[in-house]
Amino acid sequence: MTKLTRGLVVALLLAAACTSNDAVTPDGESPVSPSIDEPSPEEVTPPSGGRDSALAALERLCTLPQPKFNQGNRAPAEGPTPPAIADVMSQVEEIRGFGFSERVVAEPKSPAEVAEGIRDYLETTFPRRFYDRRSLAWQTIGVIPEGTSIREELLEYVSTQVIGYYDTITGELVFIGTSDPSPLERVTLAHELTHAIDDQRFGLEQIDLLGAQCRDEELQAALAVVEGNATFFMLRWAQRSLSLEEQLELSAEAAAQEPPPSTVAPFIDAIQLWPYRDGLRFITALETAGGLDAVDSAFRELPVSTEQIIHPERYPDDVPTPVDVPDISGAIGGGWKDLDVQSVGEMWLDLALSLRIDDADAADAAAGWDGGIYRAWSHGRDVAVILSTEWDAPEDADEFATAMERWIADGDQIGEVLPVDGTSVSVAFATSDEILVDLVEAA
Repeated sequence: MTKLTRGLVVALLLAAACTSNDAVTPDGESPVSPSIDEPSPEEVTPPSGGRDSALAALERLCTLPQPKFNQGNRAPAEGPTPPAIADVMSQVEEIRGFGFSERVVAEPKSPAEVAEGIRDYLETTFPRRFYDRRSLAWQTIGVIPEGTSIREELLEYVSTQVIGYYDTITGELVFIGTSDPSPLERVTLAHELTHAIDDQRFGLEQIDLLGAQCRDEELQAALAVVEGNATFFMLRWAQRSLSLEEQLELSAEAAAQEPPPSTVAPFIDAIQLWPYRDGLRFITALETAGGLDAVDSAFRELPVSTEQIIHPERYPDDVPTPVDVPDISGAIGGGWKDLDVQSVGEMWLDLALSLRIDDADAADAAAGWDGGIYRAWSHGRDVAVILSTEWDAPEDADEFATAMERWIADGDQIGEVLPVDGTSVSVAFATSDEILVDLVEAA
C-alpha cells in the first residue's frame, strides 16, 4: 500500500510523498506495555539456521501475517472511467513506455473514506505485539523517545498526511478527489497509476512478501525503487501534461491544503519520507545512465540494501556482508528472552545519527556501511540490545565508532561503543547501567 502526502508534493514540484509501512492502534486496545513476553508457540516459525543465531531469532519473532494474494483472480473492475481520469491513464502509459495489461478503476473518495481504508489495512496487517516489542528496542537504542509506540505514531502520521494509495494485493486505487480532478488530484492520480502499471508488469506483491518476512533492509530498498519510480514519473507527467497555468494552480492548491506539521517522532517521520526522496535520486540516476530499460531492470532485480539506493553506482554488485549477533542472553543473567531482531542498513544508521549530529557528518559516518543487524533481549521491564555492524574498511569502522560515541554522549539512552575490531563495530544499549555492564561483559 502506497501513500502520497500534500507536503511532499509541494516540495518536489517546486524544486512529493510519504509512505507508511507500519500500523495503527486498534480501538479499545491497551497502550504499550513495558513488559513484553516471547511470542506464543503458535506464532513461532521454525528457524532455518542454528537456534542461537540472530537469523533464527528473527524467524521466531517475525509474526507478521502473510499477505493473502488473489493469485491473478482479482474482482474485475466495474463502472465507467471518467474522461479526465482516462486521460491521465493514457498519459501515464505514454511516459512509462508500456500500457496497462488490465483495467484499473481509480476511485475518487473523501478524505474520511481514504483514512478509513488505510486504517482497515493497517489494523489487519500489523500486529500490536510485534510493534510493541520493536518499540521497546528502538526506545532502548534511543532513536525514539521513551514510551513511544511505532504503531500509534504511524496512525497519527497517516491520519494527517495521506491523500491517496494503491493496494498491491487488491489492485484498489484510491485518491482524494472527484471524477473531475483538480491539478493536485491529477498529480496524486498519476503517482498511484504509476504504481498500478508497474504492479501489472512487474508484480509489486514481492514487496509485501519482503515485509511479511521481516526483511527490513531489503524492504526499504525495494520501497525506494517503487516510490522513487512513481515520484519520478509523477513529476514527468506534471511537466508534460500540465500547462503553465495548471502548474501554478497546482502549487497554489497544494500550498493551501498543506497539512499541519508532522508531530510523529522525527526518526519515524524521516523513515517514511526516505523512499521518496532517495528513491527519486536513485531512479533519476538509472534513467540518466541507461534510460527506461535501466529503470525497468531495477524492478526485475531489486536492490538488496539501502546502500545501493543511496549510492546508485554500487547497484547491483555491492552486496552486504552477513552480520550475526549470537544469543548471549544467558551470559547477561537468568530469565532473558529474545525481544526483537532487525537488519540495519546505511539508511537506518544515517537517519539515526542525524537525530543528534550534523546531517553531512551523519551521512559520512554511515557511508562505509557493509552490513548490520541488532538483536534485543528483554527481562520484564529491562531491555538489552547489541547493534553489530560491518564496514568497508577499518577507517570507515573507526569513523562510525567515533560518530556513535558522540551520538551516545549527546543522548539520554544508556549505551557504549565496544572496541573496534578491524572492520567490525558493535554497540551495546541497555535500560540501566547495571545491565549495560553485564551486557558489555557478555558481548
